[in-house]
Amino acid sequence: MKIVVAPDSYKGSLSAIEACRAMEEGIRRALPDADVVRVPMADGGEGTAQSLVDAMGGHFRQADVAGPLGEPVRARYGVLADGTTAVIEMAEASGLTLVPEAERDPMRTTTFGTGQLIADALDRGCRRFILCLGGSATNDGGAGMAQALGVKLLDEDGKELPPGGGHLDRLHRLNAGGIDPRIRESVFSVACDVDNPLCGPRGASRVFGPQKGATPEMVEALDRCLAHWGRMLEREFGVPVLEAPGAGAAGGMGAAILAILGGKLQRGVELVVEASRLSEKVRGASLVLTGEGRSDFQTEMGKTPYGVAVTARAAGVPVVLISGSIGPGIEALYKHGVTSVFSMASGPMTLQEAMSGADRLLADSAERVVRLFAAARRG
Repeated sequence: MKIVVAPDSYKGSLSAIEACRAMEEGIRRALPDADVVRVPMADGGEGTAQSLVDAMGGHFRQADVAGPLGEPVRARYGVLADGTTAVIEMAEASGLTLVPEAERDPMRTTTFGTGQLIADALDRGCRRFILCLGGSATNDGGAGMAQALGVKLLDEDGKELPPGGGHLDRLHRLNAGGIDPRIRESVFSVACDVDNPLCGPRGASRVFGPQKGATPEMVEALDRCLAHWGRMLEREFGVPVLEAPGAGAAGGMGAAILAILGGKLQRGVELVVEASRLSEKVRGASLVLTGEGRSDFQTEMGKTPYGVAVTARAAGVPVVLISGSIGPGIEALYKHGVTSVFSMASGPMTLQEAMSGADRLLADSAERVVRLFAAARRG
């Protein structure tokens, strides 16, 4: 019997590959000779690079780049086994966790370091990129990334703009003549789970700015700056970014990716499903096990189990979801291909007990599910 295990990480307790191993342990207790296929998953957020390197093979590279406030940070990105695909998580170089709470200022923070990671990967021969936009500290519309890749942002006096979204209203001329020519040889796929436009009531500054330290006054200023940035991008590159869904992702990084990199914005889990070749791996399987730390109504909105279920359903394979905890709204998953949902908890226990024993609890749950499934098939 072929069984595919395709879980996300269980935040704070198990990485996706550790969850795969625990599930496989439980499966083999019930069916020692099962053909178990591990596909560690993610939904485009934190841990996506690790999951894809684990699923596809590859390695990590480190680079010293500029952090959100220009300070040096050591960031890493994944290079998949083909040697030409880089997986870059924006949070590594431009993430909110890199900025102490008292210093958070989206008028100043920059995506320059993310651009440096792209440049480093280009130097290493990568020409396909998977960019993950979660967890940013920035609101500069991707201007810093553009500068790192050779685009000049000039004021009225012909001087380069300083870093930060708060200066973009001074942009007089955008000169893309010096952009790294290897950009045009490359393909950029982007994990983007929001459809916010660049500006306005649902734009990057108003929706996400306060989370990054923006005061009400900063929000208004940043929204004006991004509106000007968007008009300049449209004029230079001919790409309509001001109203484009997802252009406001990661403080407007989506707009720069669309216009400057020619990137394609995708739902994070769909991108990971495609990159990991999950569709071909579930073909011919009898069962798929997936999982995450908590399942509730949000799971249907593009989390890993949703993506796994839709993929397996297309192949006619049943899916069982094993979660750390279950909340309201999981019933919505049944129409997408989830056969049943189980909690790992084997009895009353504290959160700490559940997290510290997660590998054992997950293995035990997988064993129970597979024993029941095998018995039903024999019956």
